Amino acid sequence: MKKALISVSDKTGVLDFVKQLITFEYEIISTGGTFKLLHENGIPAKKIDEVTGFPEIMDGRVKTLHPKVHGGLLCLRNNENHTLQAKENNIVMIDLVVVNLYPFKETISKENVSLEEAIENIDIGGPSMLRSAAKNHLFVTVICDTGDYQKVIEEIGTHGDTTLETRQQLAAKVFRHTAAYDATIAGFLTDKVGESEPDNLTVTFSKKQSLRYGENPHQKASFYAGIPQGFSMAFARQLHGKELSYNNIQDGDAALNIVKEFMNVPVMVAVKHKNPCGVGVGKDVQDAWQRCYDADPVSIYGGIVATNQIIDEATAEAMKNVFLEIILAPKFTDKALEILSSKKNIRLMSFDISRNNEDKCVLLSVTGGLLMQNADYASVAECEIKVVTEKVPSQTEMNDLLFAMKVCKHVKSNAITLVKEMRTMGVGAGQMNRVGAAHIALEQAKSAGVTNGIALASDAFFPFDDVVKLAHQYGVTSIIQPGGSLRDEDSIKACNKLGISMVFTGKRHFKH
Repeated sequence: MKKALISVSDKTGVLDFVKQLITFEYEIISTGGTFKLLHENGIPAKKIDEVTGFPEIMDGRVKTLHPKVHGGLLCLRNNENHTLQAKENNIVMIDLVVVNLYPFKETISKENVSLEEAIENIDIGGPSMLRSAAKNHLFVTVICDTGDYQKVIEEIGTHGDTTLETRQQLAAKVFRHTAAYDATIAGFLTDKVGESEPDNLTVTFSKKQSLRYGENPHQKASFYAGIPQGFSMAFARQLHGKELSYNNIQDGDAALNIVKEFMNVPVMVAVKHKNPCGVGVGKDVQDAWQRCYDADPVSIYGGIVATNQIIDEATAEAMKNVFLEIILAPKFTDKALEILSSKKNIRLMSFDISRNNEDKCVLLSVTGGLLMQNADYASVAECEIKVVTEKVPSQTEMNDLLFAMKVCKHVKSNAITLVKEMRTMGVGAGQMNRVGAAHIALEQAKSAGVTNGIALASDAFFPFDDVVKLAHQYGVTSIIQPGGSLRDEDSIKACNKLGISMVFTGKRHFKH
């Protein structure tokens, strides 16, 4: 009689699966909670300690770590010496293993989880059994995914056993699964001890969905998710619309990162190609939308917008006639959802705003390697800046300067942002020189009829006074920049001569 060892945390579908195994004359061996479930449902099973001759001890921490378990899994049945040793030691062969692991990832995803609770949800025996069975997949079928139950049952019913091809596929899945499990544990504990640059970096993500294509139609792409968190496209909920694209996800992520900069006021952010094309702060969500739209009514076409406010009926009515790819909000009222859902293709998505458990690092792949850095969550407060000109910014100008810098740090370098009355008036992104970025932003403000009282932010210092002189021609009256150039004095002198106030932050925000 063939033997199946069943030990699962996720008990979805296990009762039906085991019942079908029994019809194929499998003897069931089980552990702890799984045995209890089978027993309560009248399904015959043998407890693991009947096989090992050793009781489960230490609150179940030690139950399957035994030669009679791993010998039955690892024995090469075409090796006469192995089979002889198994017989001499009363080891029975185990032909099928079903194990899924303690929910470590789910445990650490809970807010305020204790270290003790996390540690108790590190599975030891489960990965050991999975790895033993997967290593010996020539003879043993191993299942770690409840979604594989049906395929295994169908093959046993048809062939009397699973095929070698299937066992190889299941074994590969097991090693991916245990590698991801260990990587999650390693990441959690590494973070707990404050190790910022570990000698070995192992990260893991679970597949969320296959995408229609990547950045371009000839590129294949998939979307993977890590640990659940707020302000995340990976864990946003799609309420309406067609499937997300690769570029949608990148733009949505960029929009949510900007929203996080303005959590104390109603804000609306519009993004195109990962750069903000409009950001507006208003007295309410509808006002924020209008100010965001007015910032650049051309570029917002086909863009992605995000807000930290609930989308209500009035705002939905204002938005419905603008072609948008995605609207991201913490929530939509029922009426707003009804209005916006009349547009077939628009994606409406809600995201968790209640927790802002920010990623501590940013990963970027390069050919053959990976770059890691701390995430740029640095912000600047009024008390931290240094006025370097004779003219001191007014409070209105100071508010606009701080607003402009919050946006500027999310614009591709070289970056210039222009703001007036808490609304972007121009954005110059991704240029090879700073004057070019400034010129693009300033021309945009000029075309909108804004010619005075503009606040300008730069992501990095001015190596020359050329940006100051150009900005003056377009009505810029205040500037915020990191400072730190060998020729800072040239820009300061130009500002003093032209009546422009300028402040230094001491923080650069390159974004490549």
